[in-house]
Amino acid sequence: MPEWSFTLRLNQALTPEQADAFDHCDVFADGSVSYVLGPAAPEQYPLHHPDASELKELSCDVEAPTLLDAVAQVARDIRLIPGLRAVGVRHDDLVTLGEAAQRCARSRQSLVQLSRGQRGPGGFPEPEAGTEGTAFYSWRKIAEFLRGIGDGIPPVSHDLIVADHALRLADDLEGTDIPPGTLRSLGLPAA
Repeated sequence: MPEWSFTLRLNQALTPEQADAFDHCDVFADGSVSYVLGPAAPEQYPLHHPDASELKELSCDVEAPTLLDAVAQVARDIRLIPGLRAVGVRHDDLVTLGEAAQRCARSRQSLVQLSRGQRGPGGFPEPEAGTEGTAFYSWRKIAEFLRGIGDGIPPVSHDLIVADHALRLADDLEGTDIPPGTLRSLGLPAA
């Protein structure tokens, strides 16, 4: 089963209590979903605190048949932590060749072979950055290159668009009192 890498956005940063519940929740025991917890007193660490947006995100590497299934699985499971819910999903532009393979109809090995060919203008893009032996590439540049050699690569994954829109809508509907008839008229299931 393929593994999908994505970032799930949350309605809030995890509190220490929620982080503890997350750490003790069996569905997250495999380490496929991780979080960043900010310091209790951020003013004591002015140079070493994480970006505020990172505190509202989960890094996910989840096995599932499709990206949409992977996002749905984590969105469902995160509701096991009181007060947390998924409100969106995103993909970063910087990817490894393995992550790039998840977004196109090629294998990781195929992308590795392409990356060893001609680089630069007209060739496979150069890595953008790297840490500890891992090269990161711009997905936008890889997709442009693949389109140039005839691959039908959409600008953004359809599953990603659907997952993000569905989570945003679910968040917008959270706690609202909309009549079931109105929901059905909008093409949405009435709860």
